[in-house]
Amino acid sequence: MELFKVYSLFNITPAKAKGCYVWDDHGTKYLDLYGGHAVISIGHTHPHYVSKITGQLQKIGFYSNSVINPLQEELALKLGDLSGYPDYQLFLCNSGAEANENAIKLASFITGKRKIISFTKGFHGRTSGAVALTDNPGIIAPFNETENAVILPFNDLEATENELKTGEVAGIIIEGIQGIGGINIPDSRFLVNLERLTKQYGCLLILDEIQSGYGRTGKFFAHQYSDIKPDIITMAKGMGNGFPIGGMIINPDIKPRSGMLGTTFGGNHLACAAAIAVLDVLKEEDLVENAAQTGSYLKSRLEEINPGLPVRGKGLMIGIEYPFEIKDLRNKLLFDHHIFTGVSGKKIVRLLPPLVLGKAGADEFLAAYMNIVEDIEIQDQN
Repeated sequence: MELFKVYSLFNITPAKAKGCYVWDDHGTKYLDLYGGHAVISIGHTHPHYVSKITGQLQKIGFYSNSVINPLQEELALKLGDLSGYPDYQLFLCNSGAEANENAIKLASFITGKRKIISFTKGFHGRTSGAVALTDNPGIIAPFNETENAVILPFNDLEATENELKTGEVAGIIIEGIQGIGGINIPDSRFLVNLERLTKQYGCLLILDEIQSGYGRTGKFFAHQYSDIKPDIITMAKGMGNGFPIGGMIINPDIKPRSGMLGTTFGGNHLACAAAIAVLDVLKEEDLVENAAQTGSYLKSRLEEINPGLPVRGKGLMIGIEYPFEIKDLRNKLLFDHHIFTGVSGKKIVRLLPPLVLGKAGADEFLAAYMNIVEDIEIQDQN
């Protein structure tokens, strides 16, 4: 049997990792400024994380949601405290796409309506409902095409209200900061007005914080830079530091009923152990504040190096947009300087490092980056 080859792979085989660094099977050391799509939050193989998971594995790794799991309750309490949403309710699942599927389903259940609004350049997952709300026709199969998914211009309040006036909208879903779409930040006034309009027209506001949440932007959730409290917030990626887990936190006014939502693996013992370890380390090592400080330093230096180029983002979620395709630049970083970065489209370098990244790691990247930028400028002059 062969793998179903849907991924473009670098010829690199990571063999071990620690903190912000990864080593391949030849012993080459790489600085990780991508964290496996923003997944690595507290750093690779953090000792508390490893201890928590291995200790739990020696007790019980899994049982179904038909029994009491005290780890779920511990996770909910710690998440409520650290996120600033202690009065909300927690539903656990396995991934970001599954979190968004449950969020849009819940909005439809509660309102009795069918349609969900999302926005251009948004990405919400690859499962049936989530992909229909994702602005990328290339990954939407004919089966996923539905009139219930309405994609509107980003930051366009008038277009949003016109759609709400139809009376058919169950909810609005928007990323705290668009990741794959290009590190695009929703206008704070737009978010505030979305909250107002959802209340006015009887639908729910869903904040997709799957990539932008869990401390990445210097707040626990990116939307907390604005004065809003969404009805539902979806989470995944940095939530488990590499262990598959997702979830949504839900306004206390939304009442559950037995059987409304469900999952086989969601909230299992190992997943909860991983997620609890992440919250412990975020709090004890003050990593949300570290993301804010290191991110501010990194962004300001990138703006100095790249006068005139858009450098967008908050905390350790940063995008640098170029007027040309950046494949060669990224390859130079990876193969010449051994630094992992990401992309958004073909012209944006995307930085999503572990939240433990400090000034020394940032300077290591900046030195390599300036070297490459100088080479590009010399080539342009020639």
